[in-house]
Amino acid sequence: MSGWLPKSRTARRRLLVLSAVAPVLALAVGLTLWGLSDSISYFYTPAQAAESRPAPGQTIQLGGLVEGGSIVKHADGRLEFVVMDQITAAPVVYRGDPPDLFREGQGVVATGAFREDGVFEARRLLAKHDETYMPRDLQNALKEQGEWRGEGAERSADAAASGAVPYGGGAGL
Repeated sequence: MSGWLPKSRTARRRLLVLSAVAPVLALAVGLTLWGLSDSISYFYTPAQAAESRPAPGQTIQLGGLVEGGSIVKHADGRLEFVVMDQITAAPVVYRGDPPDLFREGQGVVATGAFREDGVFEARRLLAKHDETYMPRDLQNALKEQGEWRGEGAERSADAAASGAVPYGGGAGL
């Protein structure tokens, strides 16, 4: 027997079973992660997408506000609009009927992929359902950019004029 093997017959048997099971388990975990890689969808705001430039065809979620005056409905069922954040904007194309609450100035999360020409082709649209709901990823991204307005609160004209930021209270957020 080799010097590194345990002297106990039971311990050697356990080591043999472990050495047979570990590669099978590692292979199963690896195949599971590889199979799920296509279903993972990263969340980006338009500014984050412009900075990281996801590969064309890579499924992501693009979230932000629908820019005012940007919605164009075509006769063939195509809908074009612009999703924006405080820093930049991204053109979006969607085929189908938008959600009932989809409109200018409202939050939207589009699932799809960027094309080679830089236009985001959405397969699914989610519009926020009331003034207080916002997906957590979009909420966090807007907070990072200073665009977050708390629980649906709008900035007052006095606060906007003075430069004060009454968003959700505390440290400008």
